[in-house]
Amino acid sequence: MDGYYAWMLVATALVLMMTTPALALFYGGMTRAKSVLNMMMMSYSAMAVVGIVYVLWGWSMAFGPDDVYGLFAKPTTLFALRGVEWGSYVAVCFQMTFAVITAALISGAIADRVKFSAWLVFLPLWITACYLPVSHMVWASGVGFISKNLGAQDYAGGTVVHINAGVAGGILALIIGSRAGFRREPMKPHNLTLTMIGAGLLWFGWYGFNVGSLVFLEGDGGVKDTAQFMSETGVTFLNTTIATMAAMLSWLLTERITHGKATSLGAASGIVAGLVAITPACGAVDVVGALAIGAVAGILCALAVGLKYKLRLDDSLDVVGVHLVGGLVGTLLIGLFSTAAAPGGIDGLLYGGGVESLLDQAGAAGIAIVWTGVLTTIIALIIKYTIGWRIDVDAEVEGIDFAEHGESAYELVSAGSGTRIL
Repeated sequence: MDGYYAWMLVATALVLMMTTPALALFYGGMTRAKSVLNMMMMSYSAMAVVGIVYVLWGWSMAFGPDDVYGLFAKPTTLFALRGVEWGSYVAVCFQMTFAVITAALISGAIADRVKFSAWLVFLPLWITACYLPVSHMVWASGVGFISKNLGAQDYAGGTVVHINAGVAGGILALIIGSRAGFRREPMKPHNLTLTMIGAGLLWFGWYGFNVGSLVFLEGDGGVKDTAQFMSETGVTFLNTTIATMAAMLSWLLTERITHGKATSLGAASGIVAGLVAITPACGAVDVVGALAIGAVAGILCALAVGLKYKLRLDDSLDVVGVHLVGGLVGTLLIGLFSTAAAPGGIDGLLYGGGVESLLDQAGAAGIAIVWTGVLTTIIALIIKYTIGWRIDVDAEVEGIDFAEHGESAYELVSAGSGTRIL
């Protein structure tokens, strides 16, 4: 048990790093120079707001004992961790980091144009109404609606994290509307070096995300036995690694064929697409399955990202194209490539298991999409018609960093001297 707690402390710290600085750098580099601080602040503020919500009522709703029709547990039962043993605090912290990064992922869809105050209001509402119930349905073993009624596998968050965030990001982008100049002006990433560093840190932190999820938490914070824990570690680690490698290469190949160039942004995006897709499947498939899932995710996510211009959907940093599509790829392909030889112990269609696993996976994805889609729409419209989402057009054109935070990321001229800093 000492080894388990030591590892889970490390895994928790790795997942926390995935939001800040990793996601903040990844998203920050992809925005324009006048928006980078605001983009990074959305990640940092998600950590603060969601973390506090999770400790107060989030853990109780996700893993508490008083289940409400398999949809969520009562938020008051374990409010502020009342009655939770101190030994379970590591589990609380680990799950808290998942909630944090899920909310932060959404911000990429609405970059450059949203009031910081509106974002702060959205965070606790969305986590409470969308993330915590889906988390309970999938991961509250034996009582959650999906875990109880479907044999779906979601090892580390294909439905709970990525489909959830992807659906929310797409709906917010539709309701809030496009950035000023979308499809008329180039909106290229201002610093791909930051994005590449962020992608590398995300890859590193993702081992905490996936391998840490070897421990399927019960409502009482229980853990798997040591022998099972040890037997699964290498499988999950290797699958996470090779799926990501395959996705990066397939994304670059798709870029080369469709646009004639293999770009650094494509490499970074392919890395994230592969990580997203293997997240639900890392404990369900063997090496061949992991390679296939990664390769398919790289191709389909690369193609999906290009569709936003045709669909006129200003998903600023490709949350829908990478996280929704990648999450669906990983979740659904479990139904094809899952093998009983892997820790999940279920054969998919290609391993002689028939279509049952595929139907279970599709059912879980569908429930997550409908639940989050409906409730995100309600929350987004409430904010739109009360405090409003958008900053002024003039402020958006000038730059949201100065408009919302009174700062600029890059001070190129020293104060009062007019001398350019080299």
